[in-house]
Amino acid sequence: MSLTLWPVTGVREVREGDDLVALLLGRLDEPLRDGDVVVVTSKVVSKALGLVTTGDREAVITRETVRLVARRGATRIVRNRAGLTMAAAGVDASNTTPGTVLTLPRDPDAVAYDLWTSLRRRAGVEVAVVLSDTAGRAWRRGQTDIAIGSAGLKVVNSLSGTQDAYGNALHVTEPAVADEIAGAAELVAGKTSHTPFVVVRGLPRHWVGDHWATARTGARDLLRPDDEDLFGLGARDAVEAVLEQDEPAGFPPAESGAAERVQELADADPGVVAVDLDGAVFRVTPLRDDATALIAAGRVAERLRVGAAAHRLKVSVEVRTAVATGR
Repeated sequence: MSLTLWPVTGVREVREGDDLVALLLGRLDEPLRDGDVVVVTSKVVSKALGLVTTGDREAVITRETVRLVARRGATRIVRNRAGLTMAAAGVDASNTTPGTVLTLPRDPDAVAYDLWTSLRRRAGVEVAVVLSDTAGRAWRRGQTDIAIGSAGLKVVNSLSGTQDAYGNALHVTEPAVADEIAGAAELVAGKTSHTPFVVVRGLPRHWVGDHWATARTGARDLLRPDDEDLFGLGARDAVEAVLEQDEPAGFPPAESGAAERVQELADADPGVVAVDLDGAVFRVTPLRDDATALIAAGRVAERLRVGAAAHRLKVSVEVRTAVATGR
């Protein structure tokens, strides 16, 4: 497979209410073909939709935040209202009038679908549309563009159930096609060239077409479900959430066996402290009438509280002041 990518240049500054499809078609050097993918930057989409806000950027980020994932100094990694996890909720203060910021559309796939419908009708060809935005990656320096919205495209190429060249079964291999397209397009468009559209040509023809849009396959399919998210909070932020007894939104309920795991983490010395789960209450009882046992009971109780919070287990912890004999 050989890909060709080129930027659509000479597009004027986008303003609220602009027809992005007309701006694109008016600057194409050659007509679109069946199978082409048009990558559109989220910045021009936000401008055309009027998602320009004046005021304090930090306040706008807070407004767009559903869940704080991690905070380091002034930097916030959050889950935003579109379901994307990214720095500053995707709020952008670059390439916009000083004193204003751009926010992302609440439903990027719906925006991509509308653009795809109009482009397909007016250009008379079977194409796909990808909305791109810039994001960082955990464990990696730098940023790359990702797909935040898509229509008419196979966004994930699942190879599960196939074999590699050595005959090994593939189980979880799923190239993120839409993200790879967005990243490649960013290399062509650049960050400062004011190039809002990139055309990508050469993808397998069956990856592009009406059948993907009809099925409403979009970039939302690239979002990992909450019950598969192993990194929903930063390490420091997870500890702070427990200490503040503040359960972040957007997490699944406790898993089966959570209570047993929390009790194991409490690390109670069976000769000093007893721990029993009575319904939704952990009861901690010292087994000896001395200061060592009472201190150990307090330690176990706090470990139970922390463990329960970490596992999102809805329980309370009670510490008995009398030893197990009932005195």
